[in-house]
Amino acid sequence: MAKHDADEEQPQLKRKEYEKELRKLQTELCRLQDWVVHKGLRVIVVFEGRDAAGKGGTIKAITERVSPRVFRVVALPAPSDREKTQLYAQRYIQHFPAAGEVVIFDRSWYNRAGVEYVMDFCTKEQYKAFVANCPKFESHIIHAGIILIKFWLEVGQEEQERRFEARIEDPLRHWKLSPMDLESYARWYAYSRARDLMLETTDTPEAPWHIVRSDDKRRARLNCIAHLLDLIPHKKVSRDKIKLPKRSGKGEYDDQAALKGRNFVPEKY
Repeated sequence: MAKHDADEEQPQLKRKEYEKELRKLQTELCRLQDWVVHKGLRVIVVFEGRDAAGKGGTIKAITERVSPRVFRVVALPAPSDREKTQLYAQRYIQHFPAAGEVVIFDRSWYNRAGVEYVMDFCTKEQYKAFVANCPKFESHIIHAGIILIKFWLEVGQEEQERRFEARIEDPLRHWKLSPMDLESYARWYAYSRARDLMLETTDTPEAPWHIVRSDDKRRARLNCIAHLLDLIPHKKVSRDKIKLPKRSGKGEYDDQAALKGRNFVPEKY
């Protein structure tokens, strides 16, 4: 596949075309899900990127047609006072997958290389220890038999500004804006340097970063899902044909009449 030129402009993907391609990819995700369960695979998918890069929408596109018992999303809040005293990786390790599970981290241990580093939420010594130990930590994950996939969603300055403005204008999206988001907008170049340092130290042959251009959200989601499917070789698992059993008439009674007088929700629609 030809490399994408950062200066090359592509037309926005039309909704109808996007939904058609998304459905195909989501069907394949269901097949991947069956394969993960069948083979007892353990998969971790890490999503990182600037605020408003499209991580949440991409994760939603991945998970909306699969079982939450197989595809689990982990989006941790700020650490509690107790968690701040733990081993740094401890709060993440407890969410790692068992056999037949895919765990998606909506931000991960890379908080230390991003927001914590830029906002001085960690000491320089803690940051240095993280970048020195992170490749070793990920090597242990992989050698334990876990498939580790890391995505970085790369959004441009203008598009990030447009998305932030849209959130300010839309009351349904105000919840997506936090003081930390606004601070990240103001510190664009500090976050750029943090990204570059992170890639320099943790983009390893064993656990590489997969960078997704995300100015076009629809293309980004499709490209990300297609690449995820390529990174986990899988086959279609045969299933027995499903047939509804005959409903037993034993103990038959008027079960709807039994609900008469109960507290039903008003049917306003």
